[in-house]
Amino acid sequence: MASNRLVCRECHLVNDADAETCASCASSSLTEDWAGYVVIAHPEESEIATEMQVDEPGAYALKVR
Repeated sequence: MASNRLVCRECHLVNDADAETCASCASSSLTEDWAGYVVIAHPEESEIATEMQVDEPGAYALKVR
């Protein structure tokens, strides 16, 4: 886990530590309690992106508490 990053509880996007809202979905529900990390470059071609219901490129947490 990268301790200097916050993850959105709604869409699992990894955000900067100083973020107050998610850069993707604008949710203010951010947490430091997450595990696993995946970078999705081409969501339209990715089985993992399909499973995670991700449609935008970016870094995502696999498990968010």
